[in-house]
Amino acid sequence: MKLRIGDTVSFLNEVGQGTITRFKDKETVFVEMKDGFEIPYPIKKLVPVHTELILNPEVENIDMVVENVLSDSIYFVIEPDHDMPMLANEYKFYLFNSSSYNLSYTYSVKDDEYFQTLKHGELGAYQKIFLRQVKKNFFKDYVFHKIECLFYKNMHYKTQSPLYEVLHINEKTLHQSNLLKHDEFNFSVYAFILKDNFTEIQKVEQNLNVHDISKLKSIKEFKQPQKKSVAKQRIKDLTKEIDLHIEELMDSFSSLTNGEILAIQTERFEKELQYALNNGIKKLIVIHGVGNGKLKSEIISILKSVEDVTFYDASYKNYGYGATEILIH
Repeated sequence: MKLRIGDTVSFLNEVGQGTITRFKDKETVFVEMKDGFEIPYPIKKLVPVHTELILNPEVENIDMVVENVLSDSIYFVIEPDHDMPMLANEYKFYLFNSSSYNLSYTYSVKDDEYFQTLKHGELGAYQKIFLRQVKKNFFKDYVFHKIECLFYKNMHYKTQSPLYEVLHINEKTLHQSNLLKHDEFNFSVYAFILKDNFTEIQKVEQNLNVHDISKLKSIKEFKQPQKKSVAKQRIKDLTKEIDLHIEELMDSFSSLTNGEILAIQTERFEKELQYALNNGIKKLIVIHGVGNGKLKSEIISILKSVEDVTFYDASYKNYGYGATEILIH
């Protein structure tokens, strides 16, 4: 059985769970209980609790020898849902840690001139984590990927400089890149290396010089300005209203067929829903009108395939019968 420090485990013959804090020897680990007490427990009598982190079965999960891995690497991986790029409909993004270091990471994408953090957390040695899944039509909205990592081990280790990389990846970049097979993925993937040099160590530790000390002494104590209540504004920011009437989406549409109009409205809804899911919006009001009901049917069909959302007819007083309210949990 592969166990690592930080794993949540349950007991084979007893009720309860705990977290592995350290190794006593090859057969025993220390488990911290919810009450804070730490107890030694045989590895054979522990059962790992499933997490979203996926173990790499090709390597040992716990490296008991200090600093003996010379081929450590960190990758940003894009996995299409088909081995033939032209037939791909969706892409999955992963952070792949093929190193003996643990990571504290953040993953962000660029929205206009600002970056938006989509995921952050801890990633263990020799593990990968799923970051985001996007449809091919919306891949153009995920061109800049920013990854930041801090490296550490639960034992003696050589200090590594933090990782800060911004990758510019578009469909042209993918077409010029080679697809790679890997046992950890269902389909061939595009792998972009973020860090592969763990042996040439840059000097990270620094001593304070006279100038630094002088600057510290010059810092004056300051008080945090009192914040005004922003509760109402925050609630407003978490709600978005979108109008899918074609006249609101296009200046000229007289030459379009009903099918083309429906396709434009549906694509706009999918994009707005994806934006809401990515940016913490909790309520989405979709104004689709009454019409023949086809647009509302398309919207409901899409919502049924999305997890953690509920939907119902919006307020009749405000919208009549032509709107749907979506709550994102």
